[in-house]
Amino acid sequence: MNAKITPTQTVLVDGLRIRYADSGTADGPVILFTSPWPESLFAFRRVWPSLARTGRLVAVDLPGFGHSEGRPEVLTPSTMADFLGQFIAELGLGTPHLVAPDVGASAALFLAGRHPDAIRSLVVGGGVAVPLEVTGTLADIIAAPGIDAFEGMDIRATIGATVEPAAPRGQEPEVWEDYVSAYENGRFAQSTRFVRSYPEQLPVLRDLLPAIRVPVHVFAAASDPLVPVSNGRYLAERIPGSELTIVEAGHFAWEEIPDQFAAIVADWVTRASTKPARSGH
Repeated sequence: MNAKITPTQTVLVDGLRIRYADSGTADGPVILFTSPWPESLFAFRRVWPSLARTGRLVAVDLPGFGHSEGRPEVLTPSTMADFLGQFIAELGLGTPHLVAPDVGASAALFLAGRHPDAIRSLVVGGGVAVPLEVTGTLADIIAAPGIDAFEGMDIRATIGATVEPAAPRGQEPEVWEDYVSAYENGRFAQSTRFVRSYPEQLPVLRDLLPAIRVPVHVFAAASDPLVPVSNGRYLAERIPGSELTIVEAGHFAWEEIPDQFAAIVADWVTRASTKPARSGH
């Protein structure tokens, strides 16, 4: 594959066949990346080479996203948090630093709020908060009367156009194909269940945020057409001791500005690895 990332593997977690990549690096901290939507773990191909010098890298296609199996019950932030805990245990990752952009952000925050000993630190961004402030197609998906509206979509046209800025078909055809094929055959419609659960799930998360004691770095993209910067500011204001970085990018910051994104992660992981664990639970 054209992507500069470790070949993928699969593992059975909670009865689901899960795709992941593992650098296998022995030295340094473990950094776990969760796939954004509608991409896959190959979203991190551009940051993988430089961050592999920082520690062991693991990237996972979350259930129902990328090329991992899914089922409706796991497609909410709180149940996805439970999955993340199981995945970490299954792979023996210890207490990794979790980098969770986009749909992974809310799941990671649920995990930090409910199971703080499961992870060492968090980098989250491109995800939403309460009050729900989203725009464009994301707002339309959340507001739609049901998932049936997405069953008949021309995935190769719609998702293909969505991911084109992140993985141009003419330059990275295999990555583009990986993204698009991940959501064919009804998988995109099913994956919308996750963001459509936000109106019920995010108020629960809101109440957990002030109790989070895991070190959290929030990033927000100034030109994100789907998730306004206000979401990042909201999280940073309510999570004790968190930091906020606003980057000049669109929604796919991890692919648009990979050098800067990798630097943010490397700096945060290095600093968080030396911080003493915070008490408060």
